[in-house]
Amino acid sequence: MVVTENGKVQAENMSDYDRKSEIQEFDDTKTGVKGLLEKGVSKIPRIFFHDQYVLEKKSVSGIPEYTIPVIDFEGLNKDAAKRKEIVDKVKFACESWGFFQIINHGIQASIMEKVIEGIREFHELETEVKKQYYSRDIKRKISFNSNFDLLQAPSANWRDSIYLNMAPDPPEPEEIPEVCRNIMMEYTQEVMKLGFTLFELLSEALGLNPNHLRNMDCAEGLFIIGHYYPPCPEPDLTLGLSNHTDSGFLTVVLQDQMGGLQVLHQNQWVDVPSLSGALVVNVGDLMQLITNAKFKSVYHRVLAKNRGPRI
Repeated sequence: MVVTENGKVQAENMSDYDRKSEIQEFDDTKTGVKGLLEKGVSKIPRIFFHDQYVLEKKSVSGIPEYTIPVIDFEGLNKDAAKRKEIVDKVKFACESWGFFQIINHGIQASIMEKVIEGIREFHELETEVKKQYYSRDIKRKISFNSNFDLLQAPSANWRDSIYLNMAPDPPEPEEIPEVCRNIMMEYTQEVMKLGFTLFELLSEALGLNPNHLRNMDCAEGLFIIGHYYPPCPEPDLTLGLSNHTDSGFLTVVLQDQMGGLQVLHQNQWVDVPSLSGALVVNVGDLMQLITNAKFKSVYHRVLAKNRGPRI
């Protein structure tokens, strides 16, 4: 019996060792998920399998009856009554959903399109050019890798990412990849201004002075992640981004027209549709914490698809 039990332990250890080796082998390529596709894979490596997601898909039936709130910022600073209406809608969305979309938010569509294109162009650079940014050093202001938690997570996700720590201590311009340098610097200024507006609205929604959250330094930092979700040969077996909540105060998402983002609402996964010119806003864990859970930080995920890439 002892031998049998030891045999089982050895088999489990071997399985664990194999997984670690496969993860390390993948990471050592420094080419990410896109690199797998370039090698012509038709089956995804087992490190990307999401068993729980597969079980979920088998048990899901029907179409979700919910629609994520969309808030129009038109007239926000021109009319007190209109501003109050917008604040009320933001309050409802943060309390009930933790997610909402905004339109007429002040960032030009042309800028948003250039951001999408700049991130795409970075991820589609020549492999040797892109490799110089590949790192898991969280102290670096600019880095690129596949799955920031690859070495810890139970399953890998089908995506690659570039990370830009833009505030409060921004990188030198030359540290940012040239292919997206100018637009990311411009977008940083635009999204910081939008962030100030959002924190004012959130403060008012809490019945506080408009500057309350900004005075708490909630708007000091800006961390930009440019996700690249390549087409997946077996999208029913994996995810682009696992179920998670965001750790910060607030997240602003600029997505292309591919779709795939879902929010967990009333125990149902609800699609976040791609609206032209819209941005998605969601409450983070720190915001839930400082509001005593009045505003909700909710689980969300991104599906893998057999077409793409999604930016």
